[in-house]
Amino acid sequence: MSNRYGTEDYVLAGGGNTSFKDETTLYVKGSGTSLADITPDRFVAMNLEKLTAMLQADYPKDDASREAAALEDMMAARQTGEEHKRPSVEALLHAMFPHAYVLHVHPTLVNGLTCGADGEKLCRKIFGDKAAWVPLIKPGYVLALACQSAFENFKKTTGVFPQIALLQNHGIFVAADTVEEIDAIMTEVMATLERRLQRKPELTDSSFDATNFDTNCASRIAPALRMLFSEDGMSTVVFCANRLSDEFVKDHETMKPLMTPFSPDHIVYYKDAPLFIEPNDDIKTAFEAYQKKKGYAPKIVAVKGLGFFSLGKSIREAHNARLLFLDAMKTAVYAESFGGCNPLPEEFTEFILNWEVESYRQKAAVAGASSAGRLAGRIALVTGGAQGIGAGIAQELAAEGAYVVVSDLNPAGAKAHAEELNRTFGANRAVAVQADVSDEQSVKTMVNTAVLAFGGLDILVSNAGVLFAGGLEDLSKEHFDLVTKVNYTGYFLCVKHASVPMKIQRKYNPGYTADIIEINSKSGLTGSNKNFAYAGSKFGGIGLTQSFAMELVEYGIKVNAVCPGNFLDGPLWSDPVTGLFRQYFDASKVAGAKTLADVRLFYESKVPMKRGCTIKDMARAILYAVEQQYETGQAIPVTGGQIMK
Repeated sequence: MSNRYGTEDYVLAGGGNTSFKDETTLYVKGSGTSLADITPDRFVAMNLEKLTAMLQADYPKDDASREAAALEDMMAARQTGEEHKRPSVEALLHAMFPHAYVLHVHPTLVNGLTCGADGEKLCRKIFGDKAAWVPLIKPGYVLALACQSAFENFKKTTGVFPQIALLQNHGIFVAADTVEEIDAIMTEVMATLERRLQRKPELTDSSFDATNFDTNCASRIAPALRMLFSEDGMSTVVFCANRLSDEFVKDHETMKPLMTPFSPDHIVYYKDAPLFIEPNDDIKTAFEAYQKKKGYAPKIVAVKGLGFFSLGKSIREAHNARLLFLDAMKTAVYAESFGGCNPLPEEFTEFILNWEVESYRQKAAVAGASSAGRLAGRIALVTGGAQGIGAGIAQELAAEGAYVVVSDLNPAGAKAHAEELNRTFGANRAVAVQADVSDEQSVKTMVNTAVLAFGGLDILVSNAGVLFAGGLEDLSKEHFDLVTKVNYTGYFLCVKHASVPMKIQRKYNPGYTADIIEINSKSGLTGSNKNFAYAGSKFGGIGLTQSFAMELVEYGIKVNAVCPGNFLDGPLWSDPVTGLFRQYFDASKVAGAKTLADVRLFYESKVPMKRGCTIKDMARAILYAVEQQYETGQAIPVTGGQIMK
C-alpha cells in the first residue's frame, strides 16, 4: 500500500506516511523514509498504550518546550530494539484511529480543497458526514490534540469515528480495516473533487532551443545562481519552464499566490517564498538582499517571463524544491475551484521554519543525496560519450561523484548510457543530449542543455572524434575534411561555447576554477604513417589547447590535453569490420601481418608496458588535470612509455 501511494500523484519528495496497528503495537513509517520504496524494516514499532497516554499528558505551554517534551515521550514509546529509528512526526495521529490501516498523503487535488478559502464549507457540502475537517493548527502535539477534539465531535454528531480527515493546508488521512477499503475511499475522494474542478493546471513543457532568447537568458542566469547559492559553488540549479509556470511568472501580480506557502511540505523543501526577479536585474544584489532579509539563501528563483530555477546542494535537493514549487502552482490553480487561495499565515510559517522535527525531516530526506568522490558536485560534459572511450570516461567521472552530460551524435546511445549511469549512481546524475560537434548551433544547444540540467559547467571533456586511415594515394579529400571538421573544428566550437558558463561562474566566485580537457592522442605528439589526417588534426588540437590555455587562464579555466596511447580493446581498434586493426590490415600498414591478431601484437610490442591504454589510465590523467592547480596548456602522455616527453 505504501509503495503504491508513494507516487507523485499522492506525495512529493518522500512525504506522506502510513501505519498498521494491532491491539498493542503501531507500525508507522519512519521519518525521512520514502513511501515509494519503503521496506518493512523502515517502519517503527511503537507501544500503542504509551502513545495514547500522551494525549492526557501535561506538557509546557510554550511551543519549543512543549514539542521537545512530546518528542521525548514519542521516542520513549518505541519498542525495544527500535531505538535507532525515528518515527513519523504524525505517529500520534495514526495511533488515534481505531482502524488497522491509516494512510496520510498530500494529493495536490486534495490540497486544492484544503488550501481553498472555502475549504471547510465545501468539505461539509461535498462529503457531508463522511469526512471530518481539522482547522489549521501548528503541527506536532497541538495538532494531535486538535484532531482528537475534531474526531470526538465528529463521533458525537455522526455516531461513528471518521475514516476521512481533511486537515487544512495539510492533506488527508484515510483509515480502514483493509487496504481494499482504503483504496475505495481514496478513489471516491479523488473522483468527487475532480468533478468540482473549474480548470486543471497546464503542464506542457515550453519549447526552447538554442536560438531562443529565453534559453540563452536562462543559461546566463543559472551559473550565477549556482555560485551564489553556496560558498564553494558546488551546488546544483535546475531550470523549469512550462505552460503552468508561464502563467505565474508573467509579473509581480500573477506571482502573488506563490509568495506565501500553502503547506508545511512547501516550507520544508523550498522555504517560505521564492525570489522573484526580472531577466536584466542585478542577480547578485537581488540574491544577497533576499539572503540578508531572510537569513538563508532562496531555494526558488523565479524570473519574470522566463520560468524558475530550483537550487540545492545536491541534485536531489534541487529537484525536490522544483517538485514542491510546481505543486504550489498546481495547488493555486485547483484552489480556484474551492473559493480561491488560502495560504499559511506568517506566524505558522515561522513556526515550521524553526521546528526541529521538520528540520530533521528535511535533513533525512536529502541525506546521502550529495555525491561523494574526487569530483563530488562537479558538472562534466563528455562529447562522444555514448560508447567506447567517451562512455568509459563518463562512467569514471560519475563514479567520482560528478554530474554527467552524455553528448553524442547518436541520441539513442547517449540516452541509453545516461540511463545506465542513473541506475548505477542514482537518479538525475546524468542526462543525454544529441550533438554534432562540427555544427555550431548543435554545440550551443548542447552546452545550454548541460547548464539548464545542472546549473553550470565545470569540466568539458572534448572526446568526440573520427579516424580514417590511409596514405596519400588513397585517402579521399572528403575523409580528410571530415576528420578535420570533427577533431579540430569541433574542439574549437566546444571550447568556444563551454567557456561561456565557466566565465560566468568565475565572475560570481573569483576563486572558482574550471577545466577543459581534450582527449588527444599519441598521434598528436608524433607523426603517424598513413594516418596523416588524424595526426594532423591532433597536432592541431595541441596547438589549440596551448592557445586556449593562454586566453582562458585569466578566467580560472585550465585547458589541457590527455594523449592516450592505443586503446586496443575499444571499438575504434577492435571492431571486426570498421576497427583500426581491420583498417591497418587492409591498408598493409603492418608489414608481414597475416591476421588481425598480428596487427595487435605489432602495436603491443611498441609499448614498453606491453599493453594498450585503458579507460582507467585515461581517467587518472583527467583527474590529475582537474585536481592540480598549476598546470595549463599541457599535453599529458598516457602511452605506457611508447611516447616519452
